[in-house]
Amino acid sequence: MSNTANFPLLSLIMFTPLAGAILLLLVPRRSEKAIRWIANIVATAGFLVSLPLWFAFNSSDRGWQFVERLDWIPSIGAQYFLGVDGFSALLILLTTLLGAIAVLSSWTAITLRVKEYYIFLLLLQTGMIGAFVSLDFLLFFLFWEVMLVPMYFLIGVWGSDRRLYSAIKFFLYTLVGSVIMLLGILALYFHQHSLTGVYTFDITAFQKLNLPFDLQWWVFLAFFLGFAIKVPMFPFHTWLPDAHTDAPTAGSVILAAVLLKMGTYGFIRFSLPILPEASHAFVPMVVTLSIIGIVYGALVAMAQRDWKRLVAYSSVSHMGLVMLGMFAFNPVGLTGSIIQQINHGISTGGLFLIVGIVYERRHTRLISEYGGLSSVMPAYAAVFMVIMLSSLGMPALNGFIGELLILQGVFVVSKWWAAVAATGIVLGAAYLLWLYQRTMFGKVENAKNEKLADLNLREFVTFAPLIVLAVWIGLYPAPFTTRLEGAVANVVERVSPEYRGTLGPKAADCAPGTTATPSSPFTLPGCGDGTAPAAPARAPAPTNRPGGGN
Repeated sequence: MSNTANFPLLSLIMFTPLAGAILLLLVPRRSEKAIRWIANIVATAGFLVSLPLWFAFNSSDRGWQFVERLDWIPSIGAQYFLGVDGFSALLILLTTLLGAIAVLSSWTAITLRVKEYYIFLLLLQTGMIGAFVSLDFLLFFLFWEVMLVPMYFLIGVWGSDRRLYSAIKFFLYTLVGSVIMLLGILALYFHQHSLTGVYTFDITAFQKLNLPFDLQWWVFLAFFLGFAIKVPMFPFHTWLPDAHTDAPTAGSVILAAVLLKMGTYGFIRFSLPILPEASHAFVPMVVTLSIIGIVYGALVAMAQRDWKRLVAYSSVSHMGLVMLGMFAFNPVGLTGSIIQQINHGISTGGLFLIVGIVYERRHTRLISEYGGLSSVMPAYAAVFMVIMLSSLGMPALNGFIGELLILQGVFVVSKWWAAVAATGIVLGAAYLLWLYQRTMFGKVENAKNEKLADLNLREFVTFAPLIVLAVWIGLYPAPFTTRLEGAVANVVERVSPEYRGTLGPKAADCAPGTTATPSSPFTLPGCGDGTAPAAPARAPAPTNRPGGGN
């Protein structure tokens, strides 16, 4: 663990939005222009203070970085324990960037209860960042639950026609999963105490345990329900289309770009490293549900008449692909899974912004209401094309890199898994191209579309960072994959120790005076003197199953 600057950077990143929300409480409700400016300045500042996670992150250090640790509730062993690895650092940067974009996109879209809207949006930002930086399970659970409240109000107050139904459905679904996940956390908590005599919620301590398989099995199920609902995996996905459809544009952007990643983050951070044998045991179930989600989500998306619901169901398909790469349990598949999470945030967040712009002008999401928009809104059509190609995985854009790595990692495990996943990718291209053809091409047959305004400067600014990232990751993904090497290696060593020889070495594995040289997903590791690191012994395989069988 390292925090060479001894500066509470993670706390600064986490509480900057909260400070902005508190500041907004002091601003008179009628000063709507001032409220908008303050919210945008705070959100932009939140992104800027997170940039050291990119520039100061040490890719060769496989430990936790920027660590902060203080006693919180000593009587039960809870700590204010923060830290990041490459995975969480990238997700935090995605969160702060999309948070700033979401706030800016709301400038003219929100006219009702403007003050409360921006307060909830900034509180949501703090909750999401807090979940990504927490290395104490109780602290993580606190932020996990905090996220529910602002999103509930964002959907229920500023949503569209069925907003109350969608908000309650979202809240109840995720709350049920959270309560069951809490039972799994408590099971680990008390088991740790039975082994060591110490009560602790330290996630890093849990990741070093060799738990009995019976306990792993039940805790995995508890975690699975909480995380699968959040992803969302089939058949726990039914809250998502309603929440996306009825949420305001900024809510849909945050929901798709960040909140869904809470589920996949939970699997990678907790389920795989803490419960490795159970993770292997549940591969058939997870892979089956993921494959169904990939194909089902794509087919249902193709049948949608509502623009937003189409994009929502596309998330079910894309997140199924993310889960499939993750449960391939090899470095390439896991790297692809994480990269594709970032890509999904960029492309799907962009697609919801695309829908939000025409909805703000026409107040309808029906695809049949549009057509020929490229002749009326040429800049809009060009931006839409880039975001659409990014989502379907066009080479030279970000989606292609993630899909390539996932398919490569999955192909090693099962050619059939890879074949079905590829089918989902083809279907994804079909519904996105068909959507573009129906809305952008042809003649303008609806008179209401003849004088629609093209993108203004503010709207273009919301898309510019997403387009830059899509091209950057598509052409040069190395800075992103390099930052993930340590995080991926740490997880794979726990869940698939047989890959230890293809992972970057820890400094302790090399001879004194030499430096570890981490590998990429495609190259072998080494030490500064040209030697290979020593490989640890493989953990023993489980010999029993729930119910007492051998």
